[in-house]
Amino acid sequence: MSAESALDLTQADDGGVYFVDAEDFEALAAAAEEGHLYVCRADLAGCYDKGELLRRLATALKLPSGFGHNWDALVDSLRDLGWLHGVGHALLLDHANDLRQTATKDFDTLLGILHESASFAIDQNRPFFAFLSLPEHPIAFPSRH
Repeated sequence: MSAESALDLTQADDGGVYFVDAEDFEALAAAAEEGHLYVCRADLAGCYDKGELLRRLATALKLPSGFGHNWDALVDSLRDLGWLHGVGHALLLDHANDLRQTATKDFDTLLGILHESASFAIDQNRPFFAFLSLPEHPIAFPSRH
């Protein structure tokens, strides 16, 4: 069963952080768009540290020029993505393994921030999904059950 068929991207309670195969990205993006979610894609190939990660996310998320390029600023931005029109948001982060292998602490911090953002969105009844492509079998980290 593929990742997109197991989730209802229109349901906030299904929101969370999911590791998926990159081959699922097109279907996930299509399902998110069909559900009127704003789809944001960031390619993390060659992304080896926090600074580069934050630059790529700022570009992909179209963050305001005043974005602080630190973890707290990312948390604040992910809690209020109102300028990205949609009933919710789907972040597709490709090649996440580069960051995971070279900057484990930064990768873990990113996962924590994405998880916290999904939990916050659930409390607001707003779908928020983060899909990270990794080479191993897909696993999921649902926000709460």
